Amino acid sequence: MKHLGILLLLAVAALIVYSCSAPRQSAGSTAQNQASAATKASTTSFPAVGQDGKIAIVAHRGFWNCEAGGKSENSIASLKAAQDAGVWGSECDVHITSDDVVLVNHNNDINGKVIENHKYSDFAADRLPNGEKHPTLEEYLDQAAKCSTTKLIIELKPHNAEAREDALVAKTIAILKSKGMYDPSRVLFISFSRHICDLIAQDHPRFVNQFLSANFVKNESPIAYAKRGINGIDYHYKMFVVNPTWVSGAHELGMSVNAWTVDKEADIKEMINLGVDAITSNEPLLVRELLGDKEFKNK
Repeated sequence: MKHLGILLLLAVAALIVYSCSAPRQSAGSTAQNQASAATKASTTSFPAVGQDGKIAIVAHRGFWNCEAGGKSENSIASLKAAQDAGVWGSECDVHITSDDVVLVNHNNDINGKVIENHKYSDFAADRLPNGEKHPTLEEYLDQAAKCSTTKLIIELKPHNAEAREDALVAKTIAILKSKGMYDPSRVLFISFSRHICDLIAQDHPRFVNQFLSANFVKNESPIAYAKRGINGIDYHYKMFVVNPTWVSGAHELGMSVNAWTVDKEADIKEMINLGVDAITSNEPLLVRELLGDKEFKNK
């Protein structure tokens, strides 16, 4: 027992010496390393990251701003027009009705009727400018499934209560699975809701999951979201004009970077020069013209 006690004392002494002599990282460095590790472990390959400086084009609410798109945002025609144009991605917005139907629409209301407070049947008579009814996510995915080379960027809209956001995420995932579209190579998620982004990061970490922001007052440094396991940022382009280092900073953390909504030539050129991974625009063909051989295209 005496010898055992001596051995234990020697072991404790050795641990003390090691802990005192081992190199220590600063708190900031440790936090950044942890954020980077968590992000890189959960991030599926964002097609434009590290692709020789090439940049992807995302049609904002579909390629609606053309004859084929029917001048109708979030219409099935606008999604098809984006697919036919061969752009990398097409974005849409989704809400959940009071009877748990996921509806594709940008605003939180249709003709003054708040979507989350009304049943799906309450919108049966409402029409988009091109005459289409407002599509359900199931109907939208039927068109999305026809073209594997145009990715679908689904914006999960904030709702009034976290329970309704939980329902929106759960129902969206269930619909994707039922349609054979639960696939990180075909679908990306974006949201202004931190709660929704946290849910995706926790339960569906293989998907690109970008936090949306147009907050010009709050410091939206990418590391804050990397620490939460959120693997991308999708910021209003003017935020990158004011904070250009956020692009390279996000890339160092393994995060993907999208800029929205960039429609003017000078602004598009600035985002190209900053090296964002994707540009969301109502003018996807103008972005294509300015990108030239820098456009990232799906194979």
